[in-house]
Amino acid sequence: MEWDVTQVEVIDDYLLRVRFADGTEGLVRFRRSFFSGVFAPLKDDTKFREVRVEHGFVTWPGELDLAPDAMYAEIKEGREMVLD
Repeated sequence: MEWDVTQVEVIDDYLLRVRFADGTEGLVRFRRSFFSGVFAPLKDDTKFREVRVEHGFVTWPGELDLAPDAMYAEIKEGREMVLD
């Protein structure tokens, strides 16, 4: 699918650059308020930096992931997705 993530990298504190299968690239910015519930462990910068791509998803250990289709739609429209 065009929205499958092919690359992810941490470029700053709580900021990712992602690339999708169709070549679209953009940023995913995390506000501190996002890190609650199942995502609370990612407040720890070391844990956050364990991000990787698995089967087209942005993932972290502990079965945490982000929906690539929603991320793709926001990035395609405005080059950035903000999660809070």
